[in-house]
Amino acid sequence: MDDHTGNKKKMDWMTFIVSGGLLVLFVIAAIFKEKLVGQWISDSFSFTAKYFGAYWQVLLLVMFVIGLILAFSKYGKVRLGKMERPENGNFRWISMILCTLLASGGVFWAAAGPMYHFLTTPPLFTGIEEGTMTAAFPAMAQSYLHWGFSAWASLGTLTTIVLMYAHYHKGHPLKPRTFLYPMFGKKIFKNSFIGSLADIVSILATAAGTIGPIGFLGLQVGYGLEAVFGISNTFITQALIIIFLVVIASISAATGVERGIQWLSRVNVSMVVILMVTMLILGPTLYIIDLFIGSEAFYLENFLSMSLYRADQDWLGPWTIFFWGWFIGYGPMMAMFISKISRGRTIRELIIAVSIIAPIVSNFWFTVVGGSGIFYEMENPGSVSTALNESGMPATVMAIMNQIPFGIVLAIGFIIVSVVFVSTTADSMSYTVAVTLSGTDEPNRLTRVFWALLFGIVAVSLLAIGEETVGMLQNFIVVTAAPVSLLLLPSLWDAPKIAKKMAKEQNIINKK
Repeated sequence: MDDHTGNKKKMDWMTFIVSGGLLVLFVIAAIFKEKLVGQWISDSFSFTAKYFGAYWQVLLLVMFVIGLILAFSKYGKVRLGKMERPENGNFRWISMILCTLLASGGVFWAAAGPMYHFLTTPPLFTGIEEGTMTAAFPAMAQSYLHWGFSAWASLGTLTTIVLMYAHYHKGHPLKPRTFLYPMFGKKIFKNSFIGSLADIVSILATAAGTIGPIGFLGLQVGYGLEAVFGISNTFITQALIIIFLVVIASISAATGVERGIQWLSRVNVSMVVILMVTMLILGPTLYIIDLFIGSEAFYLENFLSMSLYRADQDWLGPWTIFFWGWFIGYGPMMAMFISKISRGRTIRELIIAVSIIAPIVSNFWFTVVGGSGIFYEMENPGSVSTALNESGMPATVMAIMNQIPFGIVLAIGFIIVSVVFVSTTADSMSYTVAVTLSGTDEPNRLTRVFWALLFGIVAVSLLAIGEETVGMLQNFIVVTAAPVSLLLLPSLWDAPKIAKKMAKEQNIINKK
């Protein structure tokens, strides 16, 4: 069977065996040598945060800035994917984009992140007293940074431009190694060690970044079911939740991107909008609006200093560097997914949607959920923070819902949104892994289902070992992000070159 470029679909069995084998070996080692593996990951995390942290901070900031320059220059009119009109309508397209990064943990961190920063003011703003009205603005702004402009820019702007050009315009495989095509030429596709390494580390980083949220979902929903319905939050309950999630993801994977992911994305975004509007009406409406406006201004005013803050590296490691490693690890696969759904879009549309619209929507979502938590915590100290400190992030959302009228109904809504959100992540990431292995944007459905199932099986296995193993896996994300971040670097100069070349081809600028 051929893809749109006329190339035969061919499974890359070496990459499949190595990446899948390493993932299985990690689980086996975690079972039999948990302390040894945990220590190795902890040491590797410290090394990566120390020697790659500053590079990541600069990398993401520069990617965002170059993207903006391209979007609002004459090159912004360049149309990608060899299509005159977009395949997907605006709402459908933006819904699928929003369900990439936000789905990976936005429900969990929207409640807990702002509360953490409210209770302990970030070190850049130590002059502001924690737990006060004034502390709410830097608390929200710090959460905006971690899920805002730079975070989204790492997923699908410059790298997507390079990938869409190499795949749709030049006919090369849709793989992470294709990011290196402008540098190495066609030899990157032919028995290339560097090419295979790029594909393998991208799959491992994506697997770690997907399995972590799946495992955490079991904890989150398990806690929610116990709080709302009195169902015991045991390993069996958590495993059944993950199995249910994986079944949804597998069915979606089997129906294809045009049906499964699109449908899940639209349902998810629609439910999130309903939840946000309901919380606005029933919750502290004026406070949320004021907090969003004030925090957005605080964020923009301090954006550069927050992005490049380096004074307290002990704080940076588990916060900014962790998030940057997580999102960088997702970067290649997210770029592949966004490439698939963005054919016919201009560079300007792509960058505005991914780097501006999606972050602002994320910021507002964080303000509605996390801002409500801050409001109730100030009104009744301990009403949210006690649950966070004693039971962790899974308890935070439920503690906030307990303060709002019809909170049980909203809590059920959050449980459903959490399941659908992570199902979308599992589906889209299984799709991109299958794409990497086949090199085409229409991979075999059985391969997609296999990886969706594998993600779930590994997550259940890790939960069986212990909850702390999920955290260990998330630290592993940062370690795998180190080589992936090198893979993203060439896009800083390749994307502008490609934009200029395509602008000439499309007669947007005069040819010499």
